[in-house]
Amino acid sequence: MFFGSLTQAQTLDIQGHRGARGLLPENTIPAFIRAIEEGVSTLELDVVITKDKQVVVSHEPYMSSGICSKPDGTAVASAESKSLNIYQMTYEQVARFDCGSRGNRRFPEQQKMSVGKPLLKDLINTVEKYLTDHNLPKLSYNIEIKSSEKGDNEFHPGVGEFSQLVYALTTGMLPKDRFTIQSFDFRVLNHWHEAYPDITLVALIENTKGVESNLKALGFIPDIYSPNYRLLSKKAVELCHQKGMKVVPWTVNTLAVMKRLVAMGVDGLITDYPDRAKGL
Repeated sequence: MFFGSLTQAQTLDIQGHRGARGLLPENTIPAFIRAIEEGVSTLELDVVITKDKQVVVSHEPYMSSGICSKPDGTAVASAESKSLNIYQMTYEQVARFDCGSRGNRRFPEQQKMSVGKPLLKDLINTVEKYLTDHNLPKLSYNIEIKSSEKGDNEFHPGVGEFSQLVYALTTGMLPKDRFTIQSFDFRVLNHWHEAYPDITLVALIENTKGVESNLKALGFIPDIYSPNYRLLSKKAVELCHQKGMKVVPWTVNTLAVMKRLVAMGVDGLITDYPDRAKGL
């Protein structure tokens, strides 16, 4: 099973990384709407879990000192960041933090605004209404489950519970061909492969072991292979295609590199700047 937004006609799947992180605060509803306006076919996002078992859109399972401010308006300090653990907070507490007004030093073009971390259900509802209201085609959601063995039961629930919470919410709101599940945590991918075999799975890769070695470690062939773009060669793309996988590298932010990857034969790409990918 592949993306609902892809066709046999070599359509390039442009994914807005955390919405459109280069342009608006990451993983926020305004950033995802901006990505849609820039013509993406997929919204790429990360999810974490709160104390009251809500699925929240956030890259870290805590309040990042790089972008977040406390309810009193003071910046989150790096020393206290991980103590502001989202898994130990209710969503009501999470919503009081502002993760957009300070901007992001790494993305000087990013527009500053007061905005918090949304619930996944609110994001989906808002996006679906926006698509309907503007008579736009349906798009896909590429949802990353952020987990690790060290984080189990401290920063997030165990793999089974985490997965069940995400599965119940997504399948309750979207057709199964309109979302994919991605993770660096191979435990997550193996769980979904066994428990929910009809869901499209994406293996996120940031090591230099190579395609064959990573597939051996994973234990099955996922639908999509998604490595750091620097790890890709034309030969690796061809090998993935031979094995029946699509290739969608991350995070590609310059037009020159985008064009080089397209020439290699990638099936899509993930970018902080979906505006730069127009016309590919």
